[in-house]
Amino acid sequence: MKTRISSKGQLVLPADLRERDGIKPGQQFDVERIDRGEYRLVRQESPANDGLIDWLLACPAKGYFVPIQSESTDTL
Repeated sequence: MKTRISSKGQLVLPADLRERDGIKPGQQFDVERIDRGEYRLVRQESPANDGLIDWLLACPAKGYFVPIQSESTDTL
């Protein structure tokens, strides 16, 4: 596959590669120079809680969870 470097120095990975490897916007890569004109991209590992804030913000609106009356388990 071929791609180009933009005028801003950005490299675009073809959609087929992104889809095949599950690459999402914002993921970070290390770039290693192997030799003149030869480079290697290595995806950085995501932190264990990556996406947690987005998941929490996607929860229903405030007031969605309402406490319910229940009997105490102390009497069991």
